[in-house]
Amino acid sequence: MIQKKLLFTPGPLTTSVTVKQTMMQDVGSRDYEFIRTVKEIQNELLKLAHVSREDGYETVLMQGSGTFGIESVISSVIGDNDVLLILSNGAYGERIAKMAIIHKLNHHVVRFEEDEIVTAEATENFLKDHPEVTHIVCIHSETTTGLFNPITEIGAVCKKHNKVFIVDAMSSFGGVEMDMKKMGIDFLVSSSNKCIEGVPGFAFVICKKTELEKAKGQARSLSLGLYDQWAGLVANGQFRFTPPTLSIMAFRQALKELEEEGGVPAREKRYKENKSVLDKGMSELGFKQYLRPEIQGHIITSFLYPDDPDFNFEQFYDKLNNRGFVIYPGKLGKTDAFRIGNIGQIFPEDVKALIAVIKDVM
Repeated sequence: MIQKKLLFTPGPLTTSVTVKQTMMQDVGSRDYEFIRTVKEIQNELLKLAHVSREDGYETVLMQGSGTFGIESVISSVIGDNDVLLILSNGAYGERIAKMAIIHKLNHHVVRFEEDEIVTAEATENFLKDHPEVTHIVCIHSETTTGLFNPITEIGAVCKKHNKVFIVDAMSSFGGVEMDMKKMGIDFLVSSSNKCIEGVPGFAFVICKKTELEKAKGQARSLSLGLYDQWAGLVANGQFRFTPPTLSIMAFRQALKELEEEGGVPAREKRYKENKSVLDKGMSELGFKQYLRPEIQGHIITSFLYPDDPDFNFEQFYDKLNNRGFVIYPGKLGKTDAFRIGNIGQIFPEDVKALIAVIKDVM
């Protein structure tokens, strides 16, 4: 019998048995059922973002990880005469900066410390000195640390200055209530294996149709061309290249289970309860969090290594893993930490079990 492991990570994450079972039935990429499923997913994602086609929004599914989705947007939407402003306070902002260099985009990077949020004030000040900026990109939940950047406030600055706003909502969408219109977001990117609790296989982009149409003919990649991907799906419901059929079928089931749970508000409530149990338990064991509470999100938490020369993270990780609990290494640039995720098909009782095992292992 295979030992069940619980993933306390930001994705891939623990999925329900019923989501897994959906992948037991093979399906062809040209089957009517599959094409219907893709359309259902596109419509459901619009609803989760509180927008619709009538409002002028579209959904594009893109094969690959969340990074594929981000690169699809960055390499397709920024024209030769456009200028991208990257707001970075962690590894994922820096990854976008790397994309901008590879694709030879006109761009600026405004960097903040890993333990500080991006601010609307700093964004506005930069725009005053750099009116040439046309597009702005920011991470919502920066999983390097677990902080939440104030997307709504930054979005208001973008709209005030008539800039296109791109948001990496990879590890937050589905676990945080997000209204794209109210938040001023033009392109929102996330993936199948995060808070909607599907399996890896594809990313999705929810976007303003008028901005998507401007990307026609300016993609810098064949397979990641965002406009062409959307146009193909609109024309015949087909992906241009082989889609991850089973991941997509599993995602439809995950969306149903999200609705049955009570939608995003209920899921957000569960994730916050997970975090509350985790915070209390880890504090009682003497662990300290890296971030100040006021900027910490509820998706993933960074814990500093104990102040003990005998602590070895690899041994710690292996002992937890051997008992069926998988946590996440740190990714900080200036201190040692590890991370524990609060998302996926895990519940407060699972977090309590993790705390008990950590206590035993320590």
